[in-house]
Amino acid sequence: MLSLYPDIEPFHHDYLTVGNDALSVEDTAQTHQLYIEQCGNPAGIPVVFLHGGPGSGCRPSHRCFFDPELYHIILFDQRGCGRSRPQGALVNNTTAHLVQDIEAIRRHLSIDKWLVFGGSWGSTLALCYAQQFSERVTGLILRGIFLARQQDIDWFYREQGAAKIFPEAWQHLVEQLPISAQAQPLSAIYQQLSSDEKQISNAMLLKIQHWETNLIHWKNLVSTDDITLKEDDKAAAIIQLYYSMHQCFIENTPLLEHINTIRHIPTTIIHGRQDMVCPVEQAWLLSQSWPEAQLFIIEMAGHVANEPKMIDALVNATNEFAKGQ
Repeated sequence: MLSLYPDIEPFHHDYLTVGNDALSVEDTAQTHQLYIEQCGNPAGIPVVFLHGGPGSGCRPSHRCFFDPELYHIILFDQRGCGRSRPQGALVNNTTAHLVQDIEAIRRHLSIDKWLVFGGSWGSTLALCYAQQFSERVTGLILRGIFLARQQDIDWFYREQGAAKIFPEAWQHLVEQLPISAQAQPLSAIYQQLSSDEKQISNAMLLKIQHWETNLIHWKNLVSTDDITLKEDDKAAAIIQLYYSMHQCFIENTPLLEHINTIRHIPTTIIHGRQDMVCPVEQAWLLSQSWPEAQLFIIEMAGHVANEPKMIDALVNATNEFAKGQ
Protein backbone atom coordinates (compact mmCIF):
# COMPACT_ATOMS: atom_id res chain seq x y z
CA MET A 1 0.00 0.00 0.00
CA LEU A 2 1.35 3.41 -0.99
CA SER A 3 1.99 6.12 1.59
CA LEU A 4 2.43 9.87 1.36
CA TYR A 5 5.72 11.19 0.06
CA PRO A 6 8.06 12.59 2.74
CA ASP A 7 7.42 16.04 4.15
CA ILE A 8 8.80 18.88 2.07
CA GLU A 9 9.04 22.64 2.44
CA PRO A 10 8.11 25.18 -0.25
CA PHE A 11 10.91 26.47 -2.40
CA HIS A 12 8.93 29.70 -2.81
CA HIS A 13 5.85 31.36 -1.36
CA ASP A 14 4.24 34.72 -1.96
CA TYR A 15 0.97 36.62 -2.02
CA LEU A 16 -1.09 37.53 -5.07
CA THR A 17 -3.45 40.47 -4.74
CA VAL A 18 -6.75 39.92 -6.51
CA GLY A 19 -9.74 42.20 -6.77
CA ASN A 20 -13.39 42.09 -7.69
CA ASP A 21 -12.78 40.13 -10.89
CA ALA A 22 -9.62 38.44 -9.55
CA LEU A 23 -7.57 40.22 -12.20
CA SER A 24 -7.91 43.91 -11.37
CA VAL A 25 -7.20 45.68 -8.10
CA GLU A 26 -8.76 49.07 -8.73
CA ASP A 27 -10.80 49.08 -5.51
CA THR A 28 -8.37 48.23 -2.74
CA ALA A 29 -11.22 47.89 -0.23
CA GLN A 30 -12.48 44.92 -2.23
CA THR A 31 -9.19 43.06 -2.68
CA HIS A 32 -7.92 39.78 -1.31
CA GLN A 33 -4.35 38.61 -0.91
CA LEU A 34 -3.97 34.94 -1.78
CA TYR A 35 -1.23 32.92 -0.11
CA ILE A 36 0.54 30.76 -2.71
CA GLU A 37 3.33 28.25 -2.21
CA GLN A 38 5.37 26.18 -4.63
CA CYS A 39 7.01 22.86 -3.78
CA GLY A 40 8.85 20.04 -5.46
CA ASN A 41 10.54 20.40 -8.84
CA PRO A 42 10.18 23.85 -10.50
CA ALA A 43 10.67 22.15 -13.88
CA GLY A 44 8.28 19.30 -13.08
CA ILE A 45 4.68 18.54 -14.03
CA PRO A 46 2.57 21.48 -12.84
CA VAL A 47 -0.26 20.56 -10.47
CA VAL A 48 -2.54 22.85 -8.48
CA PHE A 49 -4.07 21.56 -5.24
CA LEU A 50 -7.58 22.81 -4.42
CA HIS A 51 -8.43 22.45 -0.74
CA GLY A 52 -11.82 21.66 0.71
CA GLY A 53 -14.32 23.55 2.79
CA PRO A 54 -15.31 26.00 1.55
CA GLY A 55 -13.37 27.78 4.23
CA SER A 56 -10.54 25.45 5.12
CA GLY A 57 -6.96 25.95 3.95
CA CYS A 58 -3.92 24.02 2.82
CA ARG A 59 -1.84 21.91 5.18
CA PRO A 60 1.73 20.60 4.88
CA SER A 61 0.45 17.06 4.25
CA HIS A 62 -1.27 18.26 1.07
CA ARG A 63 2.15 18.66 -0.54
CA CYS A 64 2.84 14.97 -0.09
CA PHE A 65 0.40 13.37 -2.54
CA PHE A 66 2.88 14.10 -5.33
CA ASP A 67 6.37 12.83 -6.12
CA PRO A 68 8.45 15.98 -5.45
CA GLU A 69 11.02 14.96 -8.04
CA LEU A 70 8.39 14.79 -10.77
CA TYR A 71 5.86 17.46 -9.83
CA HIS A 72 5.83 21.24 -9.56
CA ILE A 73 3.30 21.44 -6.73
CA ILE A 74 1.25 24.63 -6.32
CA LEU A 75 -0.95 25.13 -3.26
CA PHE A 76 -2.93 28.20 -2.27
CA ASP A 77 -5.40 29.24 0.39
CA GLN A 78 -8.69 30.37 -1.12
CA ARG A 79 -10.22 33.78 -0.37
CA GLY A 80 -10.65 34.33 3.36
CA CYS A 81 -8.98 31.00 4.18
CA GLY A 82 -5.82 29.97 5.99
CA ARG A 83 -3.00 32.41 5.42
CA SER A 84 -4.83 34.43 2.78
CA ARG A 85 -5.89 37.90 3.81
CA PRO A 86 -8.18 39.23 5.11
CA GLN A 87 -9.09 36.07 7.00
CA GLY A 88 -12.76 35.18 6.94
CA ALA A 89 -13.68 37.90 4.43
CA LEU A 90 -16.96 37.32 2.60
CA VAL A 91 -16.90 40.37 0.32
CA ASN A 92 -16.19 39.30 -3.27
CA ASN A 93 -15.99 35.70 -2.12
CA THR A 94 -17.98 33.47 -4.47
CA THR A 95 -17.25 30.45 -6.62
CA ALA A 96 -16.90 32.66 -9.68
CA HIS A 97 -14.22 34.68 -7.89
CA LEU A 98 -12.36 31.52 -6.87
CA VAL A 99 -12.38 30.16 -10.42
CA GLN A 100 -10.87 33.41 -11.65
CA ASP A 101 -8.33 33.25 -8.83
CA ILE A 102 -7.10 29.86 -10.02
CA GLU A 103 -6.61 31.22 -13.50
CA ALA A 104 -4.91 34.35 -12.14
CA ILE A 105 -2.46 32.14 -10.20
CA ARG A 106 -1.69 30.12 -13.33
CA ARG A 107 -0.89 33.30 -15.21
CA HIS A 108 1.06 34.73 -12.26
CA LEU A 109 3.30 31.65 -12.26
CA SER A 110 3.60 31.58 -16.08
CA ILE A 111 2.27 28.03 -16.28
CA ASP A 112 0.73 27.01 -19.60
CA LYS A 113 -1.35 24.04 -18.44
CA TRP A 114 -1.64 22.05 -15.26
CA LEU A 115 -3.11 19.02 -13.54
CA VAL A 116 -5.93 20.00 -11.17
CA PHE A 117 -6.25 17.98 -7.94
CA GLY A 118 -9.23 18.66 -5.68
CA GLY A 119 -11.08 16.93 -2.87
CA SER A 120 -14.55 17.53 -1.43
CA TRP A 121 -15.30 21.22 -2.08
CA GLY A 122 -12.02 21.20 -3.99
CA SER A 123 -13.56 18.71 -6.44
CA THR A 124 -16.48 21.10 -7.00
CA LEU A 125 -14.11 23.97 -7.64
CA ALA A 126 -11.96 21.82 -9.93
CA LEU A 127 -14.98 20.97 -12.07
CA CYS A 128 -16.06 24.62 -12.20
CA TYR A 129 -12.56 25.70 -13.23
CA ALA A 130 -12.19 22.95 -15.84
CA GLN A 131 -15.55 23.78 -17.39
CA GLN A 132 -14.50 27.39 -17.84
CA PHE A 133 -10.81 26.91 -18.69
CA SER A 134 -10.65 23.41 -20.17
CA GLU A 135 -7.79 24.35 -22.48
CA ARG A 136 -5.59 24.94 -19.42
CA VAL A 137 -6.25 21.55 -17.76
CA THR A 138 -4.07 18.53 -18.54
CA GLY A 139 -5.98 16.26 -16.19
CA LEU A 140 -8.24 16.04 -13.13
CA ILE A 141 -7.86 13.97 -9.99
CA LEU A 142 -11.03 14.34 -7.94
CA ARG A 143 -11.74 12.95 -4.47
CA GLY A 144 -14.91 12.93 -2.38
CA ILE A 145 -17.16 14.39 -5.07
CA PHE A 146 -19.44 17.23 -3.97
CA LEU A 147 -21.85 18.33 -6.71
CA ALA A 148 -23.21 21.26 -4.67
CA ARG A 149 -26.82 20.57 -5.55
CA GLN A 150 -29.38 21.67 -3.00
CA GLN A 151 -29.96 18.05 -1.96
CA ASP A 152 -26.23 17.64 -1.32
CA ILE A 153 -26.25 20.62 1.04
CA ASP A 154 -29.49 19.41 2.63
CA TRP A 155 -27.87 16.04 3.35
CA PHE A 156 -25.46 17.81 5.66
CA TYR A 157 -27.71 20.48 7.15
CA ARG A 158 -31.27 19.09 7.33
CA GLU A 159 -32.91 16.49 9.54
CA GLN A 160 -33.73 14.18 6.62
CA GLY A 161 -30.08 13.65 5.69
CA ALA A 162 -27.06 12.47 7.67
CA ALA A 163 -29.03 13.26 10.81
CA LYS A 164 -30.80 9.94 10.29
CA ILE A 165 -27.46 8.15 10.66
CA PHE A 166 -26.02 10.34 13.43
CA PRO A 167 -29.11 11.33 15.47
CA GLU A 168 -27.15 11.95 18.67
CA ALA A 169 -24.76 14.40 17.03
CA TRP A 170 -27.64 16.07 15.18
CA GLN A 171 -29.63 16.54 18.37
CA HIS A 172 -26.59 18.11 20.01
CA LEU A 173 -26.26 20.50 17.06
CA VAL A 174 -29.85 21.75 16.98
CA GLU A 175 -31.34 21.21 20.46
CA GLN A 176 -30.73 24.79 21.64
CA LEU A 177 -32.12 26.36 18.46
CA PRO A 178 -35.75 27.54 18.20
CA ILE A 179 -38.00 24.56 17.51
CA SER A 180 -39.15 26.18 14.27
CA ALA A 181 -35.57 26.16 13.00
CA GLN A 182 -34.48 22.67 14.00
CA ALA A 183 -35.58 20.84 10.85
CA GLN A 184 -33.78 23.32 8.59
CA PRO A 185 -31.25 24.99 10.89
CA LEU A 186 -28.69 26.41 8.46
CA SER A 187 -29.72 30.05 8.80
CA ALA A 188 -30.12 29.85 12.59
CA ILE A 189 -26.71 28.20 12.95
CA TYR A 190 -25.14 30.93 10.83
CA GLN A 191 -26.78 33.67 12.92
CA GLN A 192 -25.47 32.22 16.18
CA LEU A 193 -22.01 31.58 14.79
CA SER A 194 -21.84 35.18 13.54
CA SER A 195 -23.12 36.61 16.83
CA ASP A 196 -21.18 39.45 18.42
CA GLU A 197 -21.67 37.68 21.75
CA LYS A 198 -18.58 35.51 22.04
CA GLN A 199 -20.22 32.95 24.33
CA ILE A 200 -23.02 32.28 21.82
CA SER A 201 -20.66 32.19 18.87
CA ASN A 202 -18.12 29.87 20.49
CA ALA A 203 -20.81 27.51 21.76
CA MET A 204 -22.20 27.13 18.24
CA LEU A 205 -18.72 26.68 16.78
CA LEU A 206 -18.11 23.78 19.15
CA LYS A 207 -21.43 22.20 18.14
CA ILE A 208 -20.61 22.54 14.44
CA GLN A 209 -17.19 21.02 14.91
CA HIS A 210 -18.72 18.15 16.88
CA TRP A 211 -21.26 17.49 14.11
CA GLU A 212 -18.71 17.63 11.29
CA THR A 213 -16.11 15.55 13.12
CA ASN A 214 -18.57 12.73 13.70
CA LEU A 215 -19.48 12.59 10.01
CA ILE A 216 -15.86 12.80 8.89
CA HIS A 217 -14.50 10.27 11.39
CA TRP A 218 -17.47 7.94 11.09
CA LYS A 219 -15.72 4.89 12.56
CA ASN A 220 -15.24 6.44 16.00
CA LEU A 221 -17.87 8.84 17.32
CA VAL A 222 -16.49 11.68 19.43
CA SER A 223 -17.83 13.92 22.17
CA THR A 224 -17.37 17.64 22.54
CA ASP A 225 -14.60 16.90 25.04
CA ASP A 226 -12.60 15.45 22.14
CA ILE A 227 -12.84 18.64 20.08
CA THR A 228 -9.98 21.12 20.13
CA LEU A 229 -10.80 24.42 18.46
CA LYS A 230 -8.12 26.17 16.42
CA GLU A 231 -7.70 29.88 15.93
CA ASP A 232 -9.06 29.98 12.38
CA ASP A 233 -11.93 27.48 12.86
CA LYS A 234 -14.58 30.16 13.23
CA ALA A 235 -13.62 31.96 10.03
CA ALA A 236 -13.60 28.65 8.18
CA ALA A 237 -17.03 27.67 9.53
CA ILE A 238 -18.55 31.03 8.63
CA ILE A 239 -17.30 30.77 5.05
CA GLN A 240 -18.64 27.22 4.71
CA LEU A 241 -22.06 28.19 6.03
CA TYR A 242 -22.11 31.31 3.83
CA TYR A 243 -21.45 29.23 0.73
CA SER A 244 -23.97 26.59 1.79
CA MET A 245 -26.68 29.21 2.27
CA HIS A 246 -26.09 30.32 -1.34
CA GLN A 247 -25.87 26.81 -2.86
CA CYS A 248 -22.18 27.48 -3.42
CA PHE A 249 -23.11 30.14 -5.98
CA ILE A 250 -23.59 27.59 -8.77
CA GLU A 251 -27.35 27.16 -8.67
CA ASN A 252 -27.65 28.43 -12.25
CA THR A 253 -24.78 26.30 -13.59
CA PRO A 254 -25.32 22.70 -12.40
CA LEU A 255 -22.10 20.75 -12.78
CA LEU A 256 -23.61 17.65 -14.37
CA GLU A 257 -25.18 19.67 -17.17
CA HIS A 258 -21.79 20.82 -18.49
CA ILE A 259 -19.74 17.62 -18.48
CA ASN A 260 -19.61 17.51 -22.29
CA THR A 261 -17.25 20.49 -22.26
CA ILE A 262 -14.61 18.53 -20.31
CA ARG A 263 -15.12 14.89 -21.33
CA HIS A 264 -11.82 14.97 -23.24
CA ILE A 265 -9.80 15.71 -20.07
CA PRO A 266 -8.16 12.61 -18.51
CA THR A 267 -9.91 12.24 -15.17
CA THR A 268 -9.71 10.00 -12.13
CA ILE A 269 -12.54 10.01 -9.57
CA ILE A 270 -11.85 8.54 -6.12
CA HIS A 271 -14.57 8.23 -3.49
CA GLY A 272 -14.97 6.39 -0.20
CA ARG A 273 -17.91 3.99 -0.03
CA GLN A 274 -18.63 5.08 3.57
CA ASP A 275 -18.32 8.81 2.90
CA MET A 276 -20.86 10.36 5.29
CA VAL A 277 -20.21 13.96 4.20
CA CYS A 278 -20.64 13.46 0.46
CA PRO A 279 -22.53 10.21 -0.21
CA VAL A 280 -20.97 8.06 -2.92
CA GLU A 281 -24.01 8.55 -5.16
CA GLN A 282 -22.52 11.87 -6.21
CA ALA A 283 -19.36 10.23 -7.58
CA TRP A 284 -21.46 7.56 -9.27
CA LEU A 285 -23.71 10.13 -10.94
CA LEU A 286 -20.67 12.06 -12.15
CA SER A 287 -19.19 8.90 -13.68
CA GLN A 288 -22.53 8.07 -15.33
CA SER A 289 -22.43 11.44 -17.06
CA TRP A 290 -18.74 10.98 -17.87
CA PRO A 291 -18.00 7.41 -18.99
CA GLU A 292 -14.48 8.39 -20.09
CA ALA A 293 -13.51 9.16 -16.48
CA GLN A 294 -12.13 6.43 -14.25
CA LEU A 295 -14.13 5.88 -11.05
CA PHE A 296 -12.58 4.13 -8.05
CA ILE A 297 -14.90 3.50 -5.10
CA ILE A 298 -12.78 2.70 -2.05
CA GLU A 299 -14.40 0.18 0.26
CA MET A 300 -14.40 0.89 4.00
CA ALA A 301 -13.13 4.42 3.43
CA GLY A 302 -14.81 7.69 4.34
CA HIS A 303 -14.46 11.32 3.39
CA VAL A 304 -11.00 12.38 4.49
CA ALA A 305 -7.93 12.09 2.31
CA ASN A 306 -5.58 10.89 5.05
CA GLU A 307 -7.12 7.46 5.59
CA PRO A 308 -4.61 4.80 4.46
CA LYS A 309 -6.80 3.44 1.67
CA MET A 310 -7.48 6.92 0.33
CA ILE A 311 -3.81 7.85 0.47
CA ASP A 312 -2.97 4.71 -1.48
CA ALA A 313 -5.54 5.50 -4.18
CA LEU A 314 -4.62 9.18 -4.48
CA VAL A 315 -0.85 8.67 -4.59
CA ASN A 316 -1.33 5.92 -7.13
CA ALA A 317 -3.39 8.31 -9.24
CA THR A 318 -0.70 11.01 -9.22
CA ASN A 319 1.99 8.42 -9.98
CA GLU A 320 0.01 7.04 -12.90
CA PHE A 321 -0.64 10.50 -14.30
CA ALA A 322 3.09 11.29 -14.17
CA LYS A 323 3.87 8.13 -16.17
CA GLY A 324 1.83 9.47 -19.07
CA GLN A 325 3.57 12.84 -19.22
